[in-house]
Amino acid sequence: MQEIVAQVANVGFPIVVSIYLLVRVEAKMESLTNSINELAKVISKLEAGV
Repeated sequence: MQEIVAQVANVGFPIVVSIYLLVRVEAKMESLTNSINELAKVISKLEAGV
């Protein structure tokens, strides 16, 4: 029984940490994507005005 608990602790903790980090990175990636798209629009407007 203790071996099973140890395996769950050894495998479960890294899984939980990985999921947490992936969720955080996903939100930041979405924000960066939006910023890049906005920057592309601004650059297009500047080039059109030149």
